[in-house]
This record gives sequence, C-alpha cells and structure tokens, in this order.
Amino acid sequence: MSHLDRRQALKLLAALGGTGLAAACSTDTGTVAADGGPVSDQPVRIGLLAPQTGGYKPIGDEIVKGFQLFLDLNEGRLGGHPVELVQADEGETAQTGKAALDGLLKQNVLALTGVVNSSVMLGIRDAVEQAKVPLVGSNASPSTLQSVVYIWRTSYVNDEPGRAIAPYVAGKVPRGQKVAIIAPEGQSGRDAVAGFQQAFGAADPRIAAPVLWTEFSTNPGKGAFSAKIEQLQDRNPDAIFCFYAGAAAVEFVKQLRGSGYRKTIYAPGFLTEGTVLNELKPEEAEGIFTALNYSADLNNAANRRFASAFRKAHGASPTTYAMASYDAAQVLNKAIRIAGTRPTPQQVNLALGNVGQIDSPRGPWQFNQPRTPQQKWYLRKVQRDGQLLSNVLINELATLG
Repeated sequence: MSHLDRRQALKLLAALGGTGLAAACSTDTGTVAADGGPVSDQPVRIGLLAPQTGGYKPIGDEIVKGFQLFLDLNEGRLGGHPVELVQADEGETAQTGKAALDGLLKQNVLALTGVVNSSVMLGIRDAVEQAKVPLVGSNASPSTLQSVVYIWRTSYVNDEPGRAIAPYVAGKVPRGQKVAIIAPEGQSGRDAVAGFQQAFGAADPRIAAPVLWTEFSTNPGKGAFSAKIEQLQDRNPDAIFCFYAGAAAVEFVKQLRGSGYRKTIYAPGFLTEGTVLNELKPEEAEGIFTALNYSADLNNAANRRFASAFRKAHGASPTTYAMASYDAAQVLNKAIRIAGTRPTPQQVNLALGNVGQIDSPRGPWQFNQPRTPQQKWYLRKVQRDGQLLSNVLINELATLG
C-alpha cells in the first residue's frame, strides 16, 4: 500500500468513527431490508409445527402459506436475517406434537411457530418453557394455557369467539325461544361453549340445557353426529350455537341440514372457514352467522396488500389461519430485529414483549399481559358472492383481550 493509500485509509476510518468500526465487525451487509432495517448474512432457523396429515391438514396448510407469504414479501428474511424454515408434522395428538417439537429443538431453532390443536399446545407447554425457546403460536390457544413465559399467540383465546357472538345472539332470540348448544368433547369445544354461556348468561332460560357433546374427531364419518342431532331436533330449538372446524365442520353442517334443520346457526368462524365452504352446497351453508377476528373483506391497507398477495399466490381468499401465521412472522420479524445481529432465543423472547402494535390485516392489535392479542371481533354471514359462497362481513362485534 502506498503512503497516500495509508493516509486515505486513516481519514476514512476517522470519518467512520466507532460506529463504522463496529459495523465493519458485524454481519450487516450495508444494504437495507424490506422493513427498513439493516440486512445481515447471519441466518436464523425457525421451526414450524403444523399438521401435515389427518383432518387438520387443511388448517396446517393455511398456516404454512401465511408464514411463507410474509417471507416471500420480505426477501426470505426476518429481522434482516435470511431464514431457514424447518417444518414438522404436528399430527393429531399431544404425543405426535411433542415428538415433532423434540425434533425441532434438536435442530437448534431460534424460535417456533404454528400449532393447530389445543391438546397439542397443552401437551408441549412444559417442554417449550423448559427449552426456553419462544413459541409464537398461530392457532391453538386454550383458555387453560396460563402463566407462560415463552409461549405467545397471534390468534385468540378459545373462549373469545363465543364471548364475541353471544350478545348478538341474545339480541336476536326473543324471550320464550330456545338456543341449543352442541360441540365436540375437547378443550377447544369446551372453551368455546363456556365463553358463549358466560356472555349470554348461563342462567338465561333461553339456553336449552344440557349441552349436547359429540365425540371429538378431526375426520368424522357419515352419521357420526346423527344421534346427537336427533336429540337436538327433539328439543325443537329456534337457533343453535355450535363449534366445529375443518372436516368435522363439513360433516356436521351436512348432517344437520340433512336432518331437516333450517333455522339459524351461530358459531365461531371456524365452522365456515377455509375449505369448508368449498365442500358445502349453498342450501347447506347460506345464512350461517359466525364470529371471527378476521375477514378477507376488511378494508385497510395491510389487508389489501396481504389479501392481494395471497390470492395471487394461491388463487383463493386468505383465512384467519393464514392471517394469524402471517402475523406470527410479522411479530418474529420485529422481535428478531430488536434482539440484534446475533440473536439468542432468550433475547428474542424478551424482545417479543416490546414489539408494540402490529399493523395487521385484521386491523391494529398488540399483545396483552397473557401474551395474546387485544383485537376486534367481527360478525360474518355466509352469502353468495357471484357464483361462490363467501363469509361476508356484517359489522364489528366487540374488542376482546
């Protein structure tokens, strides 16, 4: 190097100062990520648990699509870091979910996301807490999941859909009429029913008791609900509240309508979400009212971008499952950015408490103290949208969380 080159180099280093020297020793490439922060060449590994088999596979597919869409729109990065997304099959039981989690933890993931089944979430709770690896769950959120440090959720608490829609139902069912409740025996079903009963008024004489509990199954066969539906019909209710999702939702609605029931159905939005409407006839689905934290009809900038990109990528409208997974990626993006150039799981978990408001397709929300969203809930009604059935947004119901 010439004397002039050395002098120029010294001037350059002096101009850079301490900040420039620190940057030269970091992994920043000097370019800017889609979120406006610096780009790093230090990769991060994220573990995604979702059902790849069984009756919940369609929901699992939506969760994968939502998370991947955020990566696709952000150059495959979270917090400026290139992402290695490692997927594991959650399966249908707590045991299969625990095995999937163990496999991901052995791969030294920085953070976890996904989880559809509430029994799986409860089954892996202690393992996640002991591993001290943050889990940003994007679906399952049982009400009994409390006092956790490393588990966050971008979806809802299971009792909230019932709590959101109950006052609306109470305003629509006159005194002297009856509302029957039917749901699967299991954590999610019990949570949804409890939320509805508490918000409606457990002692209200309009609720026909007792609750009709059906056997829990992610993929029930034809006739699986016939005995309980016959008991429901014997009560001659003026409306029903129910909780089913995925393949079970399809089969329940088909069997209920096949029994001759033509009155109003109210439910959490999972009854008509995702591929469910594709498998129901108009006369089976039209007129069903549901409560959910998202509608593809929402008119805000974040949803226009998200829904447009999702439709372009998949040829279908996005679901709440995809939206919550997209938001899980948003949350991790902000937390990893806060955690710095060489983030650890513990640093990311600490940063999750400081991500602030999320500009979500569902509308702005933020984490509350139990690590779940404080968010709006919406009333939807199944109607024809051209030749297709759609969950049409009616109005806001409540802000919960």
